[in-house]
Amino acid sequence: MTRSLLALLVFASALALAPAADWPRFRGPNGTGTAAGPLPGIDPEKPLWKIELGGGKGVSSPIVVGGKVYVQSASADGKARVLTALDAATGKQLWSKEVPGDKAKAHAKNSLASGTPACDGSQLYCAWWDGSGVSLAAYDLAGKEQWSASLGGYVSQHGPGFSPMVHDGLVFVNVDDDEHAELVAFDAKTGQKKWFKTRKHVRACYTTPFILERAGKPAELVLGTTTAVTSYEPATGKVNWEYPIAWPKGDMPLRVIGHPVYAGGLLVVYSGDGGGGRYMAAIDPERKTPAKVWDLRKETPYVPCVLVKGDKLFWIGDKGVATCAEAKTGKALWAERVFSADVTASPVLVGDTILMISEKGEVAAVKAGNEYEEPVKVSLGEGVFATPAVADGRVYIRGVNTLFCFGKK
Repeated sequence: MTRSLLALLVFASALALAPAADWPRFRGPNGTGTAAGPLPGIDPEKPLWKIELGGGKGVSSPIVVGGKVYVQSASADGKARVLTALDAATGKQLWSKEVPGDKAKAHAKNSLASGTPACDGSQLYCAWWDGSGVSLAAYDLAGKEQWSASLGGYVSQHGPGFSPMVHDGLVFVNVDDDEHAELVAFDAKTGQKKWFKTRKHVRACYTTPFILERAGKPAELVLGTTTAVTSYEPATGKVNWEYPIAWPKGDMPLRVIGHPVYAGGLLVVYSGDGGGGRYMAAIDPERKTPAKVWDLRKETPYVPCVLVKGDKLFWIGDKGVATCAEAKTGKALWAERVFSADVTASPVLVGDTILMISEKGEVAAVKAGNEYEEPVKVSLGEGVFATPAVADGRVYIRGVNTLFCFGKK
């Protein structure tokens, strides 16, 4: 038995019965990527269950609500998009819903089904791409469509990959491509468009809004893209404040995929592109006019999202280097190579352990501490591009062909 496998089995034997908690949108509650721990054991030879996802490719992440797993995919021939519901404890398929579509060109790491669904406990909300246009649809928990709304065409060399989020009876979706950008709010029950805000566009961005809550202030809907980080009043779309991102003359504006995070009283936004450009900046929203406090241009992530634990930031870069940094200064406490392979999936924080996964399906359990410790590693034997989900003491990892579940029965 390898040291890595032994350590993971120790994790499993130490697993306590955690309180039930859903993972209702991309990166879980409010997009934080964080769940109560400890991390379940991940032994590729002994998953709790695993299922094939019908031969269709998708990089949509699973969500978990009310003891059920929901995941989007596309048929192998590209003629259908599929929403599937599974029993979270057994992997048994409960139902599936097909939506017509067509083949279309997308980035090699993208797919025809890349958006992650969101759920408010009574309905599911899915962003679909039929190969030319995009739409948002709502379903009851039995898969029956409640409403559908067109979001228009989508123009991008990479194809779409944005995900909805829901808050206080409204569904929000950031539709940002190479020709237009807007943030749209729909009534969750009826599908009526409640408000929309046009944004300056440069390059397609896939970031999902999140709710910022600060002491003594009303909840804010925050969105960061290539052009600006903006705070909106969720119910009306009124702009509370905005920090325009100024790109130096001659520099290519970079694409935003992961949403900003709030740590140490600062909002941290990060961006990049396939050419290797990277940029991370921390903005102080407490000032009368929000202002940049620090920025970085190396070893920051493009596709994987950033995690927050206390006053520290943790991330895994696209080339496999993990970093722990002070939120207030951006100063790195450590930066170490975890994988030799590229990374697309965002890490998740489970208790005091960060789960990181490479595109080759290498899994690493990294301690979220001020000092780096050599991580526990295993391999799933299958590529992974989707961010895992964590709920009720289980971890759900979507591979290229398989959905794996590890954890307690």
